[in-house]
Amino acid sequence: MPRSEVLFIGGRSGVGKTTAAEALHDLLVAADVRHAVIEGDFLDLAHPAPHVEHPEARLAERNLAAMWAAYRELGHHRLVYTNTVSVLERDALARAMGDDPVVTAVLLRADDATTADRLRRRSGGHLPEAQLAHSTRTAGRLDAAVRGDVTWVDTDSMAPGDVAVRLAARTGWIDLRSPVDGPDPSTDRA
Repeated sequence: MPRSEVLFIGGRSGVGKTTAAEALHDLLVAADVRHAVIEGDFLDLAHPAPHVEHPEARLAERNLAAMWAAYRELGHHRLVYTNTVSVLERDALARAMGDDPVVTAVLLRADDATTADRLRRRSGGHLPEAQLAHSTRTAGRLDAAVRGDVTWVDTDSMAPGDVAVRLAARTGWIDLRSPVDGPDPSTDRA
């Protein structure tokens, strides 16, 4: 079995992580690339919050380890993993995968106006100001904390398919030398 490969997609809420992962999934399916997609936000979603009551539990990592073991058993070796702070926690998440995966980390970014519009559409038209304020604070934290080996992709004027092409270019999982509609992936900040 080939060594595991993982693409961590991080970014503020409303930036389009899940939508980009779905578009990347479609692109990889069209190219017949075997892969799995895991929405990391759900791996430790509970009340009371496990990370508050039991910070030592590392529930997201434990659940990722179990899920990835099942995917590996079925022959998968590529993972697309989305979570707001995955680009900050990628070392622990990669260790949880258990087989020293090749890691690619991408921080999706968008300005407040674009994010507010996306959050408003996602919530059916109403956007609580507290939600946008939290997203803005998170964006600042991510921008300040990411290391130099994280690729930044500004998504403000990009369609999900265009973001997917950029993500695919970073992983090398499909041959983008053949004609593919979308922006030039070499223009991202690496």
